Amino acid sequence: MPIINISVTGKPDAKLSATIANEIAELTATHLRKDPTITAVAVTYVDPQHWFAGGKSLAEHGANTFWLDIKVVDGTNTKLELEAYLKAIFEAFGKLLGGVHEESYAFVHEVPAAAYGYGGKSQEFRFISGRLKATA
Repeated sequence: MPIINISVTGKPDAKLSATIANEIAELTATHLRKDPTITAVAVTYVDPQHWFAGGKSLAEHGANTFWLDIKVVDGTNTKLELEAYLKAIFEAFGKLLGGVHEESYAFVHEVPAAAYGYGGKSQEFRFISGRLKATA
């Protein structure tokens, strides 16, 4: 049930947004074991003249970049899973955008289950409810 916010350089492109959302949801399912049916992805675009790395705009660099920000429940993934996910994300954006600047980032927030949820219920509530049903 992660929420994934992605910013990329370029002009808004609905087809590219759909491709990005599908690819990232798939990688998130594969590497972090998150259910793609309850994964939310928001894609925004930033003009490369307004995105800077190392004091120069991405337009000056002649490169593209991305920022991926995902929130997951803490303790649900290992360090090795997170490492593989970050590598896969960078590789995917290299293919999706082409010419990706080294200073492109992905950040996995691991948040407490009691403070994170959807549909008005926390993930902690869902976990406890599931365990109670399993023992009944």
